[in-house]
Amino acid sequence: MSRVAIVTDSNSGITQDRGKELGIYVLPMPFFIDGKLFLEDINLTQDEFYRRLGENSDISTSQPSPGHVMDLWEEALKEYDEIVCIPMSSGLSSTCSTAMSIAAEYKGRVQVVDNQRISVTQEQSVYDAMKLRDQGKSAAEIKEVLEREKLQASIYITVDTLKYLKKGGRITPAAAAIGTVLNLKPVLQIQGEKLDAFAKVRGWKAAKKAMLNAIEKDLNERFADVKDDMILGIAYTCTKEEAKEWKQEVMDRFPGYDIVEGPLSLSVACHIGPGAMAVTCMKKV
Repeated sequence: MSRVAIVTDSNSGITQDRGKELGIYVLPMPFFIDGKLFLEDINLTQDEFYRRLGENSDISTSQPSPGHVMDLWEEALKEYDEIVCIPMSSGLSSTCSTAMSIAAEYKGRVQVVDNQRISVTQEQSVYDAMKLRDQGKSAAEIKEVLEREKLQASIYITVDTLKYLKKGGRITPAAAAIGTVLNLKPVLQIQGEKLDAFAKVRGWKAAKKAMLNAIEKDLNERFADVKDDMILGIAYTCTKEEAKEWKQEVMDRFPGYDIVEGPLSLSVACHIGPGAMAVTCMKKV
């Protein structure tokens, strides 16, 4: 039986230490802060990132260099026969397409999964890949399963401030100004490739309700046939105390569901800022 290594990136929320515990490889995502290169969870912590974000530092996302990707793959292939690589969604970054181009040089030994996931949904894909590997499936078979079920997930996000959506050009300065005065909270969604607008409500209470209602509708309609195989997730850029309260709200609304949780990817946080909360539902293998 072929030995299969699993590789993901730090957009999954899986830290380097957690990756070692799981026996997988985690590629750190690069960021430029005031012109200097940082690598997530290597020389850039969550606390440092948000400190610099709060200081209005010039922060931009990037993608791992081909050399860095190949170095990690070569390290994995010293111990394993094949690799399943699960990068962040191709709709949110060119990281996935770059990895696919590089993988062509490995003559089938590296299978790059384009399953449109990020944050806790991407993390769940890693767990699914581990389960499939342990069942004896090859890298190509794992890729086929994950891509076949890639749209069996939803993410809804509410932001605390419109500052970063304005900065990234996702809303106009005028809309941001009006929204701030009226305490408007946009609810964003990721279903498939893109981060899109879903709803616009007034205040946190209404925003949370809109997200929970959306998840309930997905579970009862979009995912009705696989409802028993769904799990929930929460992700956030808010404080741990606020995240704990948010998790309790989700558990109260949807008792009996397993919940995966963790901070939102810093690549997403760049565009939405601190204080955000998200809820997800996803099918597990």
